[in-house]
Amino acid sequence: MSPDLTRRLAAEFIGTAVLVLFGAGSVLAALTAGRGELTYPGVGFIALSFAIAIAVAIYAFLAVSGAHINPAVTIALAATRRFPWGGLLPYLAAQLMGAVVGSLLLVAVFGSRAVDFGGGATVLGPEVSYGQGIVAEAVGTFLLMLAVMAVAVDKRAPKGWAGLVIGLAVACAILVIGPLTGGSLNPARTFGPDLVQAIFGGAVQWSQFPLYIIGPFIGSIAAAFTYDLVVSPREAVEAHGRADEPSSGRRAGGNPAGRE
Repeated sequence: MSPDLTRRLAAEFIGTAVLVLFGAGSVLAALTAGRGELTYPGVGFIALSFAIAIAVAIYAFLAVSGAHINPAVTIALAATRRFPWGGLLPYLAAQLMGAVVGSLLLVAVFGSRAVDFGGGATVLGPEVSYGQGIVAEAVGTFLLMLAVMAVAVDKRAPKGWAGLVIGLAVACAILVIGPLTGGSLNPARTFGPDLVQAIFGGAVQWSQFPLYIIGPFIGSIAAAFTYDLVVSPREAVEAHGRADEPSSGRRAGGNPAGRE
């Protein structure tokens, strides 16, 4: 494994761990403060925590790995030829492992309450069907990926706004679909708490896990292709140099979000 790839995978690992630790951790904090009850105002604080954690991870690691910190983002960039397919599995592995470590740290911080309160895992809300869950996760991830395309991929976008805008897009999606699905938008974010819950004997809804893969993948891929079709960022990129040939000599896989 090359030193460059090692750094990129480390960035994805740490970034995803930060997302789960302070994103899913905010769910446990809200439940702890509410003595096991989660109100809608609590969802607002959870959305804010996710936004901040994602913004920090993006500002820290965008220049290193592209700060995907989400398998749905990685696969959408690969599908639109902005990320090499050969790097897909290593990135996904780093993201999933980071999510697991972030969840383990939540157990270290909250103790048995982490398991008792569900580990910050995402589950369908009452009377929410499987199909509704898939649609909700798809539309939420569509918003997230649209923000990624607009401020982290399109070279015409003003620099320095990626973390804030993408974080706010996630917060917006959580505010809308959080009561329905938990607002995952990220298979790794769901996988980490589920696995750690299973390790420590907590309740896990494994039958629901596929919807947290299907929905985000559909939403992210649809957003990436829609952005290309409607906004056509590649036309602007070609006018200023090819997106897959950065000036550093590194392929877009080295800076997978497509920004210098």
